[in-house]
Amino acid sequence: MNKRCAWVSNDELYIQYHDQEWGVPQHDDQKLFELLILEGTQAGLSWYTILKKRENYRQAFDNFEAKKIAGYDNKKIQELLNNQGIVRNHLKIESTVRNAKAILEIQKNYGSFNQYIWSFVGGKPIVNKFNELKDIPAKTDISDKMSKNLKKQGFNFVGSTICYAFMQAVGMVNDHTVDCFRYEQVCEK
Repeated sequence: MNKRCAWVSNDELYIQYHDQEWGVPQHDDQKLFELLILEGTQAGLSWYTILKKRENYRQAFDNFEAKKIAGYDNKKIQELLNNQGIVRNHLKIESTVRNAKAILEIQKNYGSFNQYIWSFVGGKPIVNKFNELKDIPAKTDISDKMSKNLKKQGFNFVGSTICYAFMQAVGMVNDHTVDCFRYEQVCEK
């Protein structure tokens, strides 16, 4: 049996997310946007809650197509507030629309969100060597810088802790513990 990071439960959804996605370098703008939104939506909740609702989010938010989301009006926001398949928080839903508009500006100014966001780590993953879950930080100087810059660009729900969780999810940092079977595999990507 493969040894996994200590945060992974026996739940198949968690195992699949950890084994196939978490920490793998992601460079697709739409996927990066999705994970940034989901990490922000998680604020005050468990990641498992969001993971269970992920497919509902994809349906409700047009598969995270920023151009479509940027055009959402009050009627669409109200429809989302009535959608029981997602977290029905007015601020988080409005934030998604605001962040979609901000990402479109970044794409216009930087060529792609991928190019912009990966510049915070010099375009390649930071490979950490943590032995235990307790050693992994909740935020870093880089996530602080990213948070400030994203806010300056018009984003919200992008505090430093959210940014660091995002960095972990999209493989900007490899925070699999060294005894996890995915640690070496992600290093090879």
